Amino acid sequence: MKPLAEDVHVLEGFPPHAVNVYILGDVLIDAATRFDARRLLWRLKDRDITAHALTHVHPDHQGSSAAICSRLGIPLWCGANDTEAMESPGVMIARMHPHWFTRIAGGFVKGPAYPVARRLSEGDQVGSFTVIETPGHTAGHLSFWRESDRLLVTGDVICNLNIWTGREMLCQPQAIFTLDPAQNRRSARRFLELEPRLIAFGHGPPLRDTGRFLRFVSRLPNP
Repeated sequence: MKPLAEDVHVLEGFPPHAVNVYILGDVLIDAATRFDARRLLWRLKDRDITAHALTHVHPDHQGSSAAICSRLGIPLWCGANDTEAMESPGVMIARMHPHWFTRIAGGFVKGPAYPVARRLSEGDQVGSFTVIETPGHTAGHLSFWRESDRLLVTGDVICNLNIWTGREMLCQPQAIFTLDPAQNRRSARRFLELEPRLIAFGHGPPLRDTGRFLRFVSRLPNP
């Protein structure tokens, strides 16, 4: 567990930053795969976690959600348009492109269904962060923004890791996992007006080079 900013920590997976889990105040953001439940619960044993929220409902982000919420007795929150996928994992898989990798890998690491207690939408507050609706990668994808120190949690709108090579690099999420790539690019352009100083990704290490991030986003193909 590493501190990123005031009251913000990242729980790295293995390899480091392959799949990131964050703590924003007393809210756990994302939950990696179903095989990460024991590791996450052990790291959270001395933390006061009152809720669990998802950037989006994909197998590598909701895999341990049910186990964590059940064990800690905390509510699950996610984007309104991802609620059906969380409560019916078959819908989650069906919304990904019909590719052998999504069917095999997704089915292998996905977690079970769990009821969503709060459907998050634009402008909602999650601790000291404001919810930004950033659909495209999934129907209900969310990002989290804190104005006071200009910290942005992007989820998978933009990644800082090539999942095939393991190389650190800014990139769009892979098309085979993305419901609507054009909409995802439109969502990414919302970040231009924010001018974040620290960007935390679902995949890849955090980035403080605002200029490089904004240049990358500004050069994305027009939808």
